[in-house]
Amino acid sequence: MAKDQSIYWNPIAETLPREKLQALQVKKFKRIFEWAYNNSPFYKKLYKEAGMEPGDIKTYEDIKKVPKTDKAVLRDVQDRPPFPYGDMLAVPLKDVTEFRQTSGTTGTPVYQADTWADWEWWAECWAYILYAQGYRDTDRMFIPFGYNIFVAFWAAHYAAEKLGCEVVPGGVLDTEARIMKMLELKCTAFGATPTYVLGMADTARKIGIDPRSIGIQRITCAGEPGASIPTTKQRIEDAWGAKVYDHIGATEIGAWSYMCTVQKGLHVNEAMFLVEIEDVDTGEIIDTPMKNGKMVITAFDRIGKPCIRFDSKDVIRWADYDCDCGRTFRVIDGGVVGRADDITKVKGVLLAPTAIEEVVRSFSELSDEYEVVVTKKGDIDDIMLKIELKPGQEKNEADILSRLKDLLRVKTNLGYKIEIHPYESLPRYALKAKRFKDMRPH
Repeated sequence: MAKDQSIYWNPIAETLPREKLQALQVKKFKRIFEWAYNNSPFYKKLYKEAGMEPGDIKTYEDIKKVPKTDKAVLRDVQDRPPFPYGDMLAVPLKDVTEFRQTSGTTGTPVYQADTWADWEWWAECWAYILYAQGYRDTDRMFIPFGYNIFVAFWAAHYAAEKLGCEVVPGGVLDTEARIMKMLELKCTAFGATPTYVLGMADTARKIGIDPRSIGIQRITCAGEPGASIPTTKQRIEDAWGAKVYDHIGATEIGAWSYMCTVQKGLHVNEAMFLVEIEDVDTGEIIDTPMKNGKMVITAFDRIGKPCIRFDSKDVIRWADYDCDCGRTFRVIDGGVVGRADDITKVKGVLLAPTAIEEVVRSFSELSDEYEVVVTKKGDIDDIMLKIELKPGQEKNEADILSRLKDLLRVKTNLGYKIEIHPYESLPRYALKAKRFKDMRPH
């Protein structure tokens, strides 16, 4: 265990021995299960039909018997009263103080209801994250996003204030104005999607500002897996001269995982969440390190619209190493590897889009943007990678293409058609990027 207790937001929870931590998780699971059973019509019906009631949860093993939910269920529930959340709600409608919704990138948005206690819980989750990444009351944190119906960095804002940081909201400013404000105020930190962080650096250079001169010391990324992809993370750190930390969360789940200052893997906040990894084919719970499976997650303390054994479809794996920071929270390796509904077979090979990103971002001669398009001609899959060469690299085109094709073959076991597009002609994204496009009929 690390001797310096000052690195932990909650030293007791974050260094709790494993057996005590598991006992805490069982206790908290029983509590949220009973709350949902007694207060949510949806959950009561679900559990009764499964022949379960609160007294049935006695051990860690009993948790595996509890029925799961998923995003499709959350959407279906919304068709029932009370509007607009449905009967999954476990509090009176008058107790709901916060509305957020999912981005809808995988279908109809899910509406999320939170009570004021839930919103304080959100901020506490984020306080673990920011403190573990070195944020302190001496930081001036810039939030470069439009405050909207998406949760984005809303909770990070309140957590930063809870830590004593000075928070600068950059909502309605455009990218150039955000950069100028960060420079003017000598901000020390900010948070955004990896795509937007790279885009901001590019914009800064265009207006004659070296991003490294702004003085940013730490950047927290969310919304995409890029900050856990070594080549993308390195690009961001090189561009800003700052440490980059990943975080994973979701509107319907909460902020459940974070990278600490050691920057090796991501801790699961096991004091506030239960993460199970399930074999995609068999449904068995995976405890073996470095074996991919989809995440089933429970938020212990969210009461408005409980999240209990939610099948997130996120593909993750337990790490085969412990973190040097001394936290006893388990670590996942490489962040979110992909989504169970994104990892697809191309030419008979299982492909995770993150593998392509890792390769493309390892080429300094290429821009930050690329696009992958999968199509089908007859019975044959076709995969096209669209890239941009940085200015001045045109003379090296043949060599770059040869090395890129070879590395893609090694890393993904697939051959690609590659199109070179003019610099800055591919789409740029301010929030979550949509670079992988599977156009095959399904």
